[in-house]
Amino acid sequence: MEKLMHISASPHVRSQMSTARIMQLVLLSLMPATVYGVVHFGIQALYQILVCMGTCLVSEFLYEAIADRPVRIWDCSSLVTGLLLALTLPVSVPLWVGAMGSVFAIVIVKMIFGGIGQNIVNPAMAARCFLMISFAGILTDFTADGISGPTPLAVLKAGETMDPLPLLMGNTAGTIGETSVIALLAGAVFLLMFGIIDLRIPASYLISFGVFYIFFGGYGYDAVRLASQLCSGGLMLGAWFMATDFVTSPITHKGKILYGVLLGILTGIFRVYGSGVEGVSYAILLGNLAVPLIEKITVPRAFGRRKGKR
Repeated sequence: MEKLMHISASPHVRSQMSTARIMQLVLLSLMPATVYGVVHFGIQALYQILVCMGTCLVSEFLYEAIADRPVRIWDCSSLVTGLLLALTLPVSVPLWVGAMGSVFAIVIVKMIFGGIGQNIVNPAMAARCFLMISFAGILTDFTADGISGPTPLAVLKAGETMDPLPLLMGNTAGTIGETSVIALLAGAVFLLMFGIIDLRIPASYLISFGVFYIFFGGYGYDAVRLASQLCSGGLMLGAWFMATDFVTSPITHKGKILYGVLLGILTGIFRVYGSGVEGVSYAILLGNLAVPLIEKITVPRAFGRRKGKR
């Protein structure tokens, strides 16, 4: 009877692909942004990536061994978490900070809640927010090769304008994996081709943010400024690779759209009215917490009607 009834952790998606295969494809989709980040920022970026991925893998293995649970590191989900976390960090961040964030992502956010499929928020995003709160000065230092300069979002926040072309190519300051929009879009197209992610979430996210910025950004419809906002910071990385996480995003079609709109509005509020220049991490974290409510109000209703009590 045990062989006939197999209960596994969410997400429950009808697919011929295993979890390991999906995670491997996600890793491949992140390679363009990863390679560009290493080329753009240098060998230190590679060290940070290896430290975060290695620490995540070891943290999950040790937790499962100590807790006497089945070892599931071969599903590659911890490697995806480590890579995503590393891509959200500036290259100047000390390696020990990346390692601390990796331990927090795996042990506190993922494993304590039951492992893959049980975490209520995206581990990489939660770890980045944890590091931002704990080491704000370090996480906002974008010095590379001894040269420090403002990020595109800081320039836009100051009221200046930006040429969107360098943002598309990636020749700007920022975190390791967020600078090249072309590299991120190449990875996104790869995921869409394999059916790994649903277009509803990133599309509704980006469109709703754009609409919010037009009405409340203070500049009206300025195509250049709007394009710069869309291509700056972690918006593209968050919209295509973080918000679409199977575990922490809605499963209903209407829920995905509502979720994306919520993320777009929250990101707009943080960027326009917040004291900081970015808001993607906190928007996705809050959106993850709202997923149970979103699914509750968007779940399809069954046909027919309930009979009254006799």
